[in-house]
Order: sequence, then structure tokens, then C-alpha cells
Amino acid sequence: MPPPKTDTQRDCDDGDDEPIVEDLILDPNDPMRAFLPAAFGKQTGARDRAVEFDKTKRGGASEEKGKGKGKEKEKGKQQRKRESSDEEEDDDSDDDDDASDEDEFPTSHELVLKAHTKTVSSISLDPSGTRVVTASHDHMVKFFDFPSMSSDSLNPFRSVEPSESHHVHSATFSDNGQSILVIPAANQAQILSRDGETLVEFVKGDMYLRDMHNTKGHVSEITAGCWHPTDRNRLVTAGTDSTLRIWDVNNKRHHKDIIVHKSKTAKGGRSRMCCVAWAPGEGGAKSMLGTVAMDGSLMVYGGEGPFTRPAMEVKDAHQRESWTSSMVFSQDGRLLVTKGGDHTIKCSSYSTLLMTIVVWDTRKLKTPMNTREFATPIPPESNIVFSPNGTNLLTGDANGNLHILSPATLISEQTIPITPSQPLVTVNWHSKINQILTGSSTGAINILYSPTASERGAKLVVTRAPKKRHIDDDPTFSTDLASGGLSEDAILLPNALLGRAKGGLSSQLGGKKKGSIAPEMPAPTPWGKSNPDQEHVKKAYALSSMRDEDPREALLKYAEVAEKEPMFTAAWSKTQPKTVYAEISDDEEETNARDTKRQRR
Repeated sequence: MPPPKTDTQRDCDDGDDEPIVEDLILDPNDPMRAFLPAAFGKQTGARDRAVEFDKTKRGGASEEKGKGKGKEKEKGKQQRKRESSDEEEDDDSDDDDDASDEDEFPTSHELVLKAHTKTVSSISLDPSGTRVVTASHDHMVKFFDFPSMSSDSLNPFRSVEPSESHHVHSATFSDNGQSILVIPAANQAQILSRDGETLVEFVKGDMYLRDMHNTKGHVSEITAGCWHPTDRNRLVTAGTDSTLRIWDVNNKRHHKDIIVHKSKTAKGGRSRMCCVAWAPGEGGAKSMLGTVAMDGSLMVYGGEGPFTRPAMEVKDAHQRESWTSSMVFSQDGRLLVTKGGDHTIKCSSYSTLLMTIVVWDTRKLKTPMNTREFATPIPPESNIVFSPNGTNLLTGDANGNLHILSPATLISEQTIPITPSQPLVTVNWHSKINQILTGSSTGAINILYSPTASERGAKLVVTRAPKKRHIDDDPTFSTDLASGGLSEDAILLPNALLGRAKGGLSSQLGGKKKGSIAPEMPAPTPWGKSNPDQEHVKKAYALSSMRDEDPREALLKYAEVAEKEPMFTAAWSKTQPKTVYAEISDDEEETNARDTKRQRR
């Protein structure tokens, strides 16, 4: 007799197209729900973008509005609050203002990359904004790739040490994103590929030559360098040997052009070159090459030469014997901004410089347009950059704040705390992805972005699902040699000793235990710990008896045989006359020796 039909079967018999799926009767708090699938078919693993963006939103970080535009907005808010009696309208107006601020500056959300162990000296992105290269005082250059990163995997895919035991001043992408100019604290600049391979290492000069025109390369530390704005095969480097050298990528054995700065104040006519910048020639304008020396001189040369003398020069642009950490041209080449030090001060537990930001007009370079002073980090790589549209300046200070300045007035439109109580050294604002990257003395890289105004970059990393990990990725279950096991491709020899496994053959034969500082014992010899006896050596090794034999006696054994049966002189033994020697007594021999000595005297 067949079993009775259920309600679902009866509904199907009635002609319904879709079967009714009954819900699982399970308590909502039952842990078994975590192991049951939520749906059938392949799961896409999509994440809620709004939720992930909220996790990286900058909470609790107050943005101090500066004078000018920032104060005008604050006054407008207060006035609207006084006039309006409806609280909801006030909230809506505040939200609109916040949204407009976020659209203008992508600083509402933040992603932190723990890249280096020491100060981050440089951050550069390729033109597409997919790859990031960073330089640091920990001697390393690290490569990040946004498309291959996820929220749980923020590590670089490549780490390179360009010059051993030398920290790196900067690492900069070329205009096509295929090459990277690396400036280490040495006398040889390098060019790396976008994957970290060394392509070119320029030659170093002869330090014993006095005239810098006769040296093929720098003779002392290089401090700065940059690419030509349009020619990807040319670059310039500045060094402490008081020279600027222009290089051709295809000729690494000799610089193409050289600029020797002869200081009138420094000893010997030399002065360290602090920074260098190459301005593009847009709108029919000529390109310009600018530099600042440690004697305070600001010089601007024609970007295409000749480089015999500067086209414009300001001798006391900054205080003498003070370091100018950065200089930058605007896109049209009309504005030039320099960031130089005046005198050293102490701020809390670290040293800072009271830096001066100076805005110059290249059409009239004699007097600056505006200046501003504030505490700036002591590292010599502290930079200042223009925003992509050229309407703002970005720089960091010694308190870990990011300043967004107006080029006309140098007033902070926004002051954003990034790393409180830790100096903010380097800043970069990429135009294509519209994201701001900052590097501090802690070694961390902070990426500021906006979910609405930014594109790709950190947004992709935040919203991408975590990478699926295989069981072999767990080091506790790994069977590789590093963890004490053997891989499946390993070849085991019958007489070979196994690795340092716990309780294995290695420990039984006196091997080194984990955590021990004692050296490993040598492998046992065939005769054990004792030395082999003399009889064993004579039997085991051929010609071992010659060790105790007198070589003179061994040769005299064959003297009589060689005389009777000569091997080499047997052909003329019968034809040659017998050699006859004079018979001289001992007394005559001594007399002849005395006469010879007298003749020599």
C-alpha cells in the first residue's frame, strides 16, 4: 500500500507549475544556520558597497576650516540656523554643505596601508592609477597593485632594495608608467621597470677630479631627480657635488648635459643642490628647469638648453645654509612654489623645521607673491604639490595634518588630521582616480577617497570580497620545507637525513632542536669518533707509505741504474769524449776563493 501524499505532492497533482518549498524549521539563533546555504547555484560573493564604505569612513576626525572659503561656509551655516526655526531644514542644509565639501576634496573616507617600518619619503602612481610605488628610509622600494588587492590583503607584490644600506629619497613613475626613476642616498641613480627589475644604473664619477665638467657622473650623494615632462628618455638628477646632470636613458655611461652651480658663499665654490623640478611647456610656452641650492639661490634654466647660465635667478630666495625640501611648477608654468627651511625649532619630542612656503611668478621672479611659515617635518623629502586642477596646494606639517591651501593667499581651506602627533612627510593627489595618498614618519600610507567623486583605486580594494584561501595556505597544515615537512615533489634519498622535524631522525642523531642556539653536530664518520690507525691507512690508501719516506734516499736508489743505462744520453754515450776535471786540493781552492774576493773589492 503506497504512503499517503503530502500537501506539496497534492498541489503538484493539481497542476501547479512551481512546487512549494517549505521553510526550514530552525531557531534563528541556532549555529547550524551558518553552515546551511542561503540559495542554490553559484554565489557571486558580492558585498554591500554602502556597508563597506561606512567601515572606512573617517569618524571622529574633525576638519578645521581655515580662513577664507572655510570661514565663509561656517558663517553661512550659523546664519541659516538662526533664521530657520525648523531643525529638519537645518540638518538638510548641513548635509548639502558636507556633500559639496566631499565632492570638492575626496577626504571623507580613508584606507590605511602598513607599508614600511620607517619614514615614507615618496609616493608615486602610474598614469592609469592602478599601480603605486613607495620609497622609504628603511632602504626599500615597494610596489602595490590595486586590481590584485583586497580588503584582507593589503600587502605589496614586490619589494626591492635599490642600493644596499642607503635610504631612498624618491621613486617616480615616467609619463608612460613603464619606468621608475629611483634616487637613493648614493651617487648612482637607477631606473626600474614597473615590475621592480633593474633596467639602468647610471655611472658614478671620479671623486678625485676637481672640475665637475670632467666627471661622467655624480661624485657624491644624489638628493633629487625628476623626469622630462614630455621626453620619456630624458631625466635630471641633482647632487651634493653642486651639479645638475641631465641623462639619456639609452646612454648610462655618461651624462648628456651638466649644470655646475658655483656658489659665491660656500667654501670652495660648491653648494649642495636641494631639489629640482621640470616644468612642461604648455600653450606654446617653453619648458623650464628649476633648482634651489643650499646657499639659498633659486635658479630657472631653459628646459631645452643651453644650460651655461640661468635664465632667471634669485640669490636669497631662502635663508642660506637651510634645506629646501621641495619645489613645484603649476601646469601652465606661471607659478612656482618652493618649500624651504629658515631655522630649526623643537616641537614636543621630535625636531621640526619652521619652513617657509613661497609662491613665485615666473614672469617676474625677483620678488615672491606670498609667503607662509609653519612647522614642517624634519625629513628632507617633505614635499608640496598642486591639485589636479591647479586651484589648491597640498602639504603636510609636523603634527600630522594635511593642509589644503589656496595658491593666492596660502590660507588653509581645510586642515585634515591624518596621523596625529606624527609628521606627515609626502603627499600625492592623482587626477584620474581622484584620491589623495599621504605618507608619514610611521611608515603607513593613508589613502583618502570619496565614494561619489573618486574612481577605482581604494574603492575597488574596499568593496572587493576577501580572497578565498585554500587549506594549504594555513601554515599549520602546510607541508613545505620551511614548516619542517616535505613537499609532494621532493625526492627522498635512502641515506639522507630528514629535516628538523619534531621527534624525527634528526633529533635522534643529535640534530639541532627548535629554539636552540647550539650549532648542529657533524655527521658521523665511518670509523666513529676515533682517528684511523696507521695500518688501516696503509691498506686503504695507495702510496700512503711515501709519507714517512726520505725523498733523497728514494732518488739515490736510481742513481746507479741511471749511470749504467742512461735514458736521455744513450745516443752519444760512445761518441762523446770522457769529461776530465782538474784535480785541485782544498788549499788551492781556498786560495783561489781569496783572490777572487780581492779582485771584487
